Amino acid sequence: MTPRSRRPQILAALLSAAISMGAYCVAMVARGTYPFGARSRAVNDLGNQFVPFHARLWDLLHGNTSGDLVFNWGSGFGSPFLVDFITYLMNPFSWLVGLFPRDMVELPVFFVTLFSVGLAAGLMTLFLGRLRPGSPWLRALLAVGYAVSAWMISDGFSDPMWMWGLVAFPLLGIAYDWCLKGRHWILGTLFVFAAWAGNFYTAAMATIGMFLVLVVRVLLDESPARRRSHALLRAAAMTVTGVLLAAPSLTVGFKASQSSQPAPATAYAGAPDVRDYLAHLLPGGLNPAAPQISVGLLPLLLVFAFPFMRRIPGNERLIWCGLLVLVALSYVWVPTIRLWHGLALPNGSPYRASVALTAMLVMVAWLALARSPRPSELLAGAGVTTVLLVVVSPSRYLTHGTWILAVVGGTVTLGLLVLLHRYRADRRIGIAVTGALATTVFLATAYTVFSVTAIRDKNPWWRPKNTFSSRSLAAYDAVRAHDRWPTTRSDPGPHEFADNDPLLIGGSGGSYYSSYVPAETAAALHALGAGWYIQGRHTLSFNDPVGRAIMGVGSYLDWARNKNGFTQHSSPAPPVVTLRPGDQTRHIEDATVWAHQERVLGARVYQVPPLTPADGPAPVGRRDGSWHLPGNAKGAERTSFIASCPSGSEALWYAPWYRGQVRAADSRGMALGPDVEQAGRFNMTSNGIVPLGTVPAGGKLTVQLATAQAQDIPNTPVGCLDRAKLDRAIGHLRATGPTDISAGGHSIAATFPKGTTGTAVISVPAVRGWQCSAGGKAARRPATLGGLIAVSLGGNGSRVSCSYRTPGLRSGLLMSALAMAVLLAGRVRHPLHRFPTRRNR
Repeated sequence: MTPRSRRPQILAALLSAAISMGAYCVAMVARGTYPFGARSRAVNDLGNQFVPFHARLWDLLHGNTSGDLVFNWGSGFGSPFLVDFITYLMNPFSWLVGLFPRDMVELPVFFVTLFSVGLAAGLMTLFLGRLRPGSPWLRALLAVGYAVSAWMISDGFSDPMWMWGLVAFPLLGIAYDWCLKGRHWILGTLFVFAAWAGNFYTAAMATIGMFLVLVVRVLLDESPARRRSHALLRAAAMTVTGVLLAAPSLTVGFKASQSSQPAPATAYAGAPDVRDYLAHLLPGGLNPAAPQISVGLLPLLLVFAFPFMRRIPGNERLIWCGLLVLVALSYVWVPTIRLWHGLALPNGSPYRASVALTAMLVMVAWLALARSPRPSELLAGAGVTTVLLVVVSPSRYLTHGTWILAVVGGTVTLGLLVLLHRYRADRRIGIAVTGALATTVFLATAYTVFSVTAIRDKNPWWRPKNTFSSRSLAAYDAVRAHDRWPTTRSDPGPHEFADNDPLLIGGSGGSYYSSYVPAETAAALHALGAGWYIQGRHTLSFNDPVGRAIMGVGSYLDWARNKNGFTQHSSPAPPVVTLRPGDQTRHIEDATVWAHQERVLGARVYQVPPLTPADGPAPVGRRDGSWHLPGNAKGAERTSFIASCPSGSEALWYAPWYRGQVRAADSRGMALGPDVEQAGRFNMTSNGIVPLGTVPAGGKLTVQLATAQAQDIPNTPVGCLDRAKLDRAIGHLRATGPTDISAGGHSIAATFPKGTTGTAVISVPAVRGWQCSAGGKAARRPATLGGLIAVSLGGNGSRVSCSYRTPGLRSGLLMSALAMAVLLAGRVRHPLHRFPTRRNR
């Protein structure tokens, strides 16, 4: 291809990108959505995960954080980070975040989506030309339907890393096209690598989808069988080598998945109603109960016209239509759903792979448009569209926007396609009609985005998170002002802005929301009395003084009603590295959370009173020691217990799976503090330890429970904390602590006075990958105390050092090195064959 002939292809790709990005932006302007309005885009996981993770990336790029790519000291009181980076931040556009101020992180996150859409549209324009020659400008218009499909609007936009999957489909399509032509094996392998390195989850879907397309093309190819089989072998070798180049992302991700807190069990609800599924071919609606497969009216009309085009060989029509039907059916059959999603049912929408069908629909539409369909064939396609509208009209998916797009947009599009065929020999009229068609696509796409976004915004689940505001910025300044890491921690406190507040506003706390929360982290924090959501895949900070002391929290934010929305608390805290006498690494099962906290702290600080049933519906004591609550009607008398504690001690409550209201009162019925609302649900939502108030004079308190449902609570849910004993315990840990603590990006070390014996405890969950040494001995996996890192100092150890190594990284790098050797060997052996001259291209 000469530079002159290549120019229209590039311009058409740029046109497709411009229309796709422009239409999306116009819809955001009309909707008043950031960055064009006041409504934040930080909804669902976009606000809870990806904006905070991009804030963390900003901190890494600017040297503004204590960790590095390997480890994150802030989340979950210390967690592996490389797998999060690979999974959530490897879209190359994510790295633009470093070019903007930190308090504008949401803008580059928007650009991740926008630029991914543009690049996907441009690449699809180029790929369609390899599928079949034809007008690059018409290809550009069809590519818009792929780049701004229903999948992108409803599923992809809130997960920036998935947006690289949009790019991966045409990227792999171009690579596999070279396999058909016997060209560019090395460059194609690099394309596979780029697809898999950017996001291996969607790359797997793209590989399956585009390999199916390659099989169809091979079946329709009239070349000798040997050449066709050779193309498949080249594609297989290209795929394997490219994936191996990206092996670290797979091996690290696999190891992290193995060690992560299990996801809630997911059951497929069953295939959607046929009419609902078919309705999703139409644009403008939103219903997550079926695959999001709409690509707009222009491609849809052409797909429906495709079977009626007799100029297209019958076997070609049959095979392509068969592919569409088979892929559509694969989204509603559990075995193939698992295949699309890495052999597991996803925790969320089971239809994430529907992006593959949007790509195939656009391909079939191009195969029709490239043959200039006749008016009769277009009318047949319009007839099928009309029948579809009638059949699916009862579906709740259809909205006013759908009807406007289908009737008005469909009519205009049909008319323009008829004119395009009739005046195909007249260049001036053809340009005018193509321009009108481009305008129609632009307006229809913008209106589709607007319609779907308006529907989604009405759902409370999609309420934006308060990620960057005057309150969050004030919290960020407060946390940083009190940061004494690695001596003590500055905890941003319980969840307030997003599910990853330590990433968003800095500091080091227990909050951490990721698919890779280590099971060791979730178990350790839960056993110590911290809460969690999503069955432990979203951990929380401590709300009690002992939990904070164990983790070395010297400062934390407590959310209250004042001008900033929070109160900064500072209190004496032991260092992050402390000393316990003797060997404290033996595994012991503690009877209660209070006993467990005391053992890990190394001091007795609680009095745990037995409960005596009092007023209200009578609880029943179970054989295992727990209490069964019968529940009470709304407004009825509460189930009450009486407990006796030392006067002036602090009453704390722990019932991890309790759902209802808790109130502590004195003997006169006066509340000791505000009522506590809890929403526990085994084992999805666990409540943490919460304070109830100060025990009144006389030492008697009544705990009143209001719950509408029957449920069980622990035998001893009340613990009474003696603050003086806690202060003495903290003082002892500070006095016997190390003389120096230092921390690197993924390492921590402490020096004790010479001759120190006992067990050094590092207030970091002992996740797999830690290697520790003491007294100059060889490093090995550390023991634990209550799930935290514990290292025996031996007889005369004075220094303990620990370093984190990412599991799976070494084996992944070895695989990458092997793939690189294969790639270089191919380049040296066949330099001319692998890189044809311009004349041979």
